[in-house]
Amino acid sequence: MTWVWILLASSAIAQTTPATQTTPAAQVPPPPAKPPPHAATAPGPADLMRAAIDKQRAAARKQAQSLGAWIPPWSPEMQVEEAQAPPCEPIADEVVTPLIDGAAKAQDVQAQLLRAVIEQESAFRPCAISVKGAQGLMQLMPDTAQQLAVHDVFDPKENIEAGAKYLKQLLDKYKGDLKLALGAYNSGPTTVDQAGGIPDIPETRDYVDSILKKLAQ
Repeated sequence: MTWVWILLASSAIAQTTPATQTTPAAQVPPPPAKPPPHAATAPGPADLMRAAIDKQRAAARKQAQSLGAWIPPWSPEMQVEEAQAPPCEPIADEVVTPLIDGAAKAQDVQAQLLRAVIEQESAFRPCAISVKGAQGLMQLMPDTAQQLAVHDVFDPKENIEAGAKYLKQLLDKYKGDLKLALGAYNSGPTTVDQAGGIPDIPETRDYVDSILKKLAQ
């Protein structure tokens, strides 16, 4: 009986004593994440226009110097006038005329035609940028400028040479039909091909009519 009593007592003690629990290690919160570095701010439209103006000034001055012409240097005092004036001044006629003549001769197109297109596209402003992204004197779209291997679309000489080459390609494509070539220059060859002629787009029709009137003067 003594042994039975001892075994019963031991079992009771084992049931009433809680099992040893392992206390988990304290959870240390991770260090706060470092804020990401500020990304470089993308240039806005004003920055792009200012860069274009600077390129235009440098290119125009270079062309003028090669022709013996003189352009007065820009000074901070001119900034007040620029605030009221358009963001880019037209290129001087004595600078642009030999560029037009040279490109017209190289591509076998009329110099008068190139001049009319430039006047219609940019009013002779080398740093002009349209809302659609066309750039420079002859308003070349970025894809077109890339296809024509233009290094600096705001350089007057490069832009006119590329624009003349592109216009010549369109004239050849449409077998000398000036209306179709001009319509394609404004709205794209795909649009003209799909329309089977000058597309019924007011902007394009006005564009073609305006240039034809300039050529008739």
